[in-house]
Amino acid sequence: MRNHEVTKVQQLLKYDGSLREPGWSRQMYQIYDRSKIKAPAFKIKEWDYYAVVGNEIAVAFTISDDGYIGLESVSLIDLKRAWEHTETVLKPFPMGKLGMPPSSKEGDVSYKDRRLQMEFQVRPGKRRIKCSFKHFCDKKDLYCDIILEQPPMDTMVIATPWKENKKAFYYNQKINCMRAKGIVRFGGKEYQFSPETDFGTLDWGRGVWTYSNTWYWSSGNGIVDGRPFGFNLGYGFGDTSAASENIIFYEGKGHKLADVQFHIPRDSYLRKWKITSSDGRFEMEFSPIIDRAANLSAVIVESDQHQVFGRMSGRAVLDDKRVLEIRDLVCFAEKVHNRY
Repeated sequence: MRNHEVTKVQQLLKYDGSLREPGWSRQMYQIYDRSKIKAPAFKIKEWDYYAVVGNEIAVAFTISDDGYIGLESVSLIDLKRAWEHTETVLKPFPMGKLGMPPSSKEGDVSYKDRRLQMEFQVRPGKRRIKCSFKHFCDKKDLYCDIILEQPPMDTMVIATPWKENKKAFYYNQKINCMRAKGIVRFGGKEYQFSPETDFGTLDWGRGVWTYSNTWYWSSGNGIVDGRPFGFNLGYGFGDTSAASENIIFYEGKGHKLADVQFHIPRDSYLRKWKITSSDGRFEMEFSPIIDRAANLSAVIVESDQHQVFGRMSGRAVLDDKRVLEIRDLVCFAEKVHNRY
C-alpha cells in the first residue's frame, strides 16, 4: 500500500467536487468548504464524535448532521460491570441547520431539545464536552463536564475518495492522546477522569458517502513506558489506494502503518480477537469486555453496529524500530455496517 502524505495547504475539493489530493496528513492542511460540494444537501454527512475512556467507565458523544437525518447520541459504558446504555435522538432533514464548523480547530458545536443539552467547545489547547441528558436510563439523569487537553501534536487526517462516484469523499481527522479531566454523574454516583491515566479521542468527519458501507475502526490511548501512546486503525470503505488511516502515536509524533486486519471470531464478538498489520508493526490480541451493539432501522436508514470495548496487548513498532510492549490497554474496536 502507498501512504501518500499531504503537506500543502489547499482547497480539499476541485471545481467538479472531487478530491484534489487523496492521502493522509498530520494536520488538517486541506480546507473543507461545504459550498464547494457537488452533491445534494441531503447526501452531505458532517459529525463530531468524542470518546473518553478510563479504567472504570467510558463515555461517547455524537453530534451529527447527515443530510436527511440528524443523529445525536450519548453512551455510558461501565467497564467494571460490563454494562452500557446508549440514547439516540433522531431528527429529520437537518440539511446543514446544525452549522457544523468547517474545521476541527475552531467553532463550537451544540444540540438542545427538552431532554438533551450537549455542547462541544473548542479553545486554544483544550476542548470541553458538556452534556445534560434527562431520563437517560431508568428515569435517571446523566450529567458530564469533561476537559480534554490538546497540546501541539500529530493527528491522523485522511481524504478518501470512492471509485464508483467521484463526487463522494470522506474527509476525517482523528485526534488521539488528549488527556481527560472531568466528571460524569449518573444514578447517584460520580465518576472522575484523571489526566494522569485517562484520555479522549475526537473523530471529526465531513463528506459525501455512497449509500452502503462497512467499516472497521479501533482507537486507544494510554501510558506506555511513562509516555502518552495511542493508535488509530481503520479500513473497509472508500478507495484507500492512496493511503490508510492506520497510525501509532507516541510522545506526540505519528508513526504511519500499512494495512491492518481485524480477525474477529465468527461466533461471538466477545471472544478474543487478533489484530495484525501487513508490515508486522502492530500485532495485538484484543480481549473484549462488552459489545456496545446497536441496530437501527428508520425507513431508508439502517445501521448495524458492534463497538466492542476491551483491552489490547501485544507489540507496536515505531519508525525508528523501537518496540513498545502494550499490556491491557483499554480501548475499543468496532465493525459497523451503515446504509444511509
